[in-house]
Amino acid sequence: MNVPLLRADDLQMRFGGVVVLRGVGLTLGPGELCCIIGPNGAGKSTLFNMLAGTLRPAHGTIRFEGHDIIGRPVHHFARLGIVRKFQVPSLFESLTVRDNLEVAGRGVDAWQRAARIGELIKLLGLADRADLNAGELAHGHKQWLEIGMALMVRPKLLLLDEPTAGMTAEETRATANLLLGLRGRTAVIVIEHDMRFVRAVDSRTMVLHQGRIIADGPFGEIERNATVRDIYLGRQ
Repeated sequence: MNVPLLRADDLQMRFGGVVVLRGVGLTLGPGELCCIIGPNGAGKSTLFNMLAGTLRPAHGTIRFEGHDIIGRPVHHFARLGIVRKFQVPSLFESLTVRDNLEVAGRGVDAWQRAARIGELIKLLGLADRADLNAGELAHGHKQWLEIGMALMVRPKLLLLDEPTAGMTAEETRATANLLLGLRGRTAVIVIEHDMRFVRAVDSRTMVLHQGRIIADGPFGEIERNATVRDIYLGRQ
C-alpha cells in the first residue's frame, strides 16, 4: 500500500476562546497540486503554519512520508523537503536574479547548482533578466524568482501563500502554467483568493470556512457547489 506524502488528521487549534481549526484533515500524494480557498479568517494561514512547523496543533496528527512530524523544529521540516513561500516576496534585492538562486542553492553540489540555476531561469521566464538586481524586477517577476529560490532545493512539498497577489491577468496565467509544469515532480499546496488562477490550474480544490473543510474535489465540482457559491464564490 502506497504511503501518502502528507497526511494530516483531525487538526484543531484555538486562540483563547476562538476556535480557528476544527477537525481538519488533508491527504496529499507526491507531485499533487492542491488549492485551498475560502473567506478571510477561515483558518487557511493557521493550517499552513501547522504544515510548515511554525505552529503546533492543539490536537491531531501530521505525518510526512509516514513519519509523525508534530513537535519537531522548523528546520527539520525544511530538511524533510517542506518549503514555504510567503505572500510578500523576500529577496536579496541588491543581488542579481542569478545570484539569488545561487544563494538559495548553497547546500546543493556546485555542478548540480549551476545546472539547476540555468534550468530554473528558463522555467521562470527570467532569462533576459538573469543579470538584473532583484530589486529592479516587476512584482510578478519577484514572485517567480522567490518560487525559483524555493525550487532550488528540490522540495518534496511547496507551500505557496497567495503567489498571484498583485499580479496582472497575464502574470497570473503564467504563474498557473508554471505550477502546472511542476505537477508530478513537486507536490504543491496553494492558498489563493484569485479565482482566475484557481480556474486556470483546474486542480483539486479544498474550501475552508469557519475552520472546517466544507468541500474538497476538482475545481469544476467546487465551482458548482451551491454551498460554496453562497459562502464564497457568489452566484454570478
